[in-house]
Amino acid sequence: MDLITCIDRFSRVLVNTTITNFSYETIILEKGLHEILNILLICRDRFGTAYIAGNGGSAAIASHAVIDFLNMAKMKATAMLDPAVTTCLSNDYGYEYVYAKQLARFIQSEDVLIAISSSGNSKNIINAVDVAKNQGATVITLSGFTENNVLRQIGHYNLWLNSKEYGQVEIGHAFILHYLTDRLRELL
Repeated sequence: MDLITCIDRFSRVLVNTTITNFSYETIILEKGLHEILNILLICRDRFGTAYIAGNGGSAAIASHAVIDFLNMAKMKATAMLDPAVTTCLSNDYGYEYVYAKQLARFIQSEDVLIAISSSGNSKNIINAVDVAKNQGATVITLSGFTENNVLRQIGHYNLWLNSKEYGQVEIGHAFILHYLTDRLRELL
């Protein structure tokens, strides 16, 4: 495939991003992003923390997003990726609890969890969402692949990219997070 075709396909995936709420009602993209931006503003104003979780490429996106939340948006953020903590919790409880165990100790009601999974079916991300919701935090999910993936059904705001290609989904997730941190910076 040539570059222009690839860019065109990606732009269609991005423009057709679907946002649903906790009732699984579809929200118009621009309106949904505005609502998510307001949630992040409230989190920042209350000195809350954005916890961002992902695996593999999504972990890299989470780690990069933390930089933008800290530097650009002037907001507390963490990707919960300390190697010693990650390997300890994985060894002691299983990798499916690597984020849930950390969130159980730290996340509070003024915080936000941004859960990233291309497939939307990563058990450790789903467990993290369950803990965050039980602690009263707001959950924003980013997923792709199948429309009925688990992650897309359990957040307060669920962004889904209609693509089965890792590259498109991951770049789309990174783009959306950049968009949000850029808007937060403008609202300082």
